[in-house]
Amino acid sequence: MDDTGKAYWSATLSLLGKILVIWFLISFGAGILFVDVLNTIMLGGYPLGFWFAQQGSMYIFIALIFYYARKMNEIDRQFDVHEE
Repeated sequence: MDDTGKAYWSATLSLLGKILVIWFLISFGAGILFVDVLNTIMLGGYPLGFWFAQQGSMYIFIALIFYYARKMNEIDRQFDVHEE
């Protein structure tokens, strides 16, 4: 693999790593680890920890999908491997 290919995969893996860290913090962190702290904040009449565990994490996950698609398009264009 040439240097361009290595740089492409490095950028792709970096993006995936960042997204997985956010996914972990939201799913495991906000829903389980930090629930007591988050429950001191109310959102729409419900404790924030409960909201993240029941609904909020889904919104974050959907946002991550759109963010991933946009960033991958940018990376593909940067390394000239995009589809037209």
